[in-house]
Amino acid sequence: MSRNNWYANAAKATSRYAGRPATFFIAVLVIAVWGVTGPLFGFSNTWQLVINTGTTIITFLMVFLIQNSQNRDTEAIQIKLDELIRATQGAHNALLDLEELNEESLDAFRTQYEALAAAARKGLQTGQPDTGTTET
Repeated sequence: MSRNNWYANAAKATSRYAGRPATFFIAVLVIAVWGVTGPLFGFSNTWQLVINTGTTIITFLMVFLIQNSQNRDTEAIQIKLDELIRATQGAHNALLDLEELNEESLDAFRTQYEALAAAARKGLQTGQPDTGTTET
């Protein structure tokens, strides 16, 4: 098993468990236990440091986990959208993998589609349908 597979599998499993209600309630329980032990430790700086350090470490690690999950989900959605474009008759295959283009190229596509949308809205006001392609 490669290192990347290990990380991907661990990230998937951790994000699955981190998002469950039971995990949330465990976190609430930990905070409640910490709060209840405050008087026991005289609300000392060390007592406060325990929760601060713990939450900081967990937050730091969760940032990477969330980014990994988001990247994986975005990539899967992009592949599905690419397949829909590829499989749709009349769709423009040039729109495949737009996420790989530079800002200027994306702006050019956006401007083109904004113009199409404006023309379609104008056409609706005169009773024209807003469906179809530019080729028809």
